[in-house]
Amino acid sequence: MEKIEIPRKAVYRLSVYQRCLQRLRENAVETVSSEALSKAAGVKSTQLRKDLGYVGQFGTRGLGYNVETLSEAIVQTLGSTSLQPVILVGVGNLGSALLRYSGFRKEGFEIVAAFDQMPEAVRVRDTGIPVMAADRMAGFVKERQVKMAILAVPANHAQAVANELVEAGVQAILNFSPTVIQVPEQVVVNTVDLAIELESLSYFIR
Repeated sequence: MEKIEIPRKAVYRLSVYQRCLQRLRENAVETVSSEALSKAAGVKSTQLRKDLGYVGQFGTRGLGYNVETLSEAIVQTLGSTSLQPVILVGVGNLGSALLRYSGFRKEGFEIVAAFDQMPEAVRVRDTGIPVMAADRMAGFVKERQVKMAILAVPANHAQAVANELVEAGVQAILNFSPTVIQVPEQVVVNTVDLAIELESLSYFIR
């Protein structure tokens, strides 16, 4: 059967639904209505039903969705049934904090290595994650066939590092560097600019 191409924004929303469903499972909730799930996810119920159409036909009129069944279906669709290996590039203040964050593994991602220009200066301890010299990054990515990377390097180095990651085989980058990076069309980049996020929030508190 030909794989359905899911729009990028729908993929993001499916991840949000999965987080909501996970919280429901942790609280032993067995069923949830489309209205309740859409409200928890911050979308309209019509958008929710459209997005879930990419996953399959679920839901019973008057009863809602079976939480466990829908959650497992989304996991299968997103391909997160096993831990997805990720590397982190740039172990400064932000990178160090990301290395200490324990939530990645819970959500199906595992930082398997970190890379920095001066690994001997990194003061992250007791994470169990090796911090290696940047010149070992490309070889590691190719050897381990890593497809995802977190970029937390200074803006003036971001494009060069991204180029090296793409050439080594990385297909998706979560970019924390405060700059726009250019990548081939087949590579996905999500940029998190904390200053821009704060700026947009400040509009609502004026």
